[in-house]
Amino acid sequence: MVDTEISDNVIDVPRPIVRRFQARPQREGVGAVVRRSIGRYELKYFDPFIVLDEFSVSAPAGFPDHPHRGFETVTYMLQGAITHEDFAGHKGTINAGDLQWMTAGRGIVHSEMPAAQGVQKGLQLWINLSSKHKIVEPKYQEIQSKDVVEAEKNGVKVRVIAGEALGKKSPVYTRTPTLYLDFTLKQGANLQQPIPKSWNAFVYVLEGEGIFGNSRSSPVTAHHLLLLGPGDGLVAWNKSNKPLRFILVGGEPLGEPLVQLGPFVMNTQEEIDQTLEDFDNCVNGFERVKFWKSEAMID
Repeated sequence: MVDTEISDNVIDVPRPIVRRFQARPQREGVGAVVRRSIGRYELKYFDPFIVLDEFSVSAPAGFPDHPHRGFETVTYMLQGAITHEDFAGHKGTINAGDLQWMTAGRGIVHSEMPAAQGVQKGLQLWINLSSKHKIVEPKYQEIQSKDVVEAEKNGVKVRVIAGEALGKKSPVYTRTPTLYLDFTLKQGANLQQPIPKSWNAFVYVLEGEGIFGNSRSSPVTAHHLLLLGPGDGLVAWNKSNKPLRFILVGGEPLGEPLVQLGPFVMNTQEEIDQTLEDFDNCVNGFERVKFWKSEAMID
């Protein structure tokens, strides 16, 4: 659990926008389309965040059997449903509004495939783990939409994925201290959300048009990522005539070396080499690889 106190106090020093760019569609998995904003050439890493994808997938496309080691994935469904299964026998379906916080730790092989007709949409965030947590045992935290903590005040609604906002706390445990908030602002609404000063933070706009940082900034539309500079927190306005929806994500920087090879994220090249050896030889967390295929692959 994030212990840093976060309340709805007035922000004395708003965090400015220091970088802004639009996430453009690209192919990923098997036939899936993602808008990748963190983890591409413009922004390889934003400590502790490795990847942010806004994904769109329709059967038979998807993300079939693939491994992970050394970090956490947070899957937050916006539309439709995705079925997840892994080589340890864990299986479930994440529906619209549901949340899955997966700690890959020392090793997971899993699949993520469409579970409904039409287009399935959602967000997946990869959060780095410190060296002391990179090889912990895998773990899941899954919260159905009806159980996601929500609050509403003065035209601002928030779904608290991790951390705290408007006096409400998420039950999600974060090994890397993280704030993850889904905000919707009605027309004319203004938000002031504190963020711990030492943390990195960003905004990703999902719907509508908003003003962030200061009231004279130019409006920002959907699929834009905004990196926030130093300050007490985020200030945002909805001056349009439609609802504004965005996520605000913040995290405590790890300040450690990072070496990434696809789905493996470690601290050194030697650890990456060892991970490849472990995966190829089905040892040290990957023992079940030799005997497992997802139902999607079998079908």
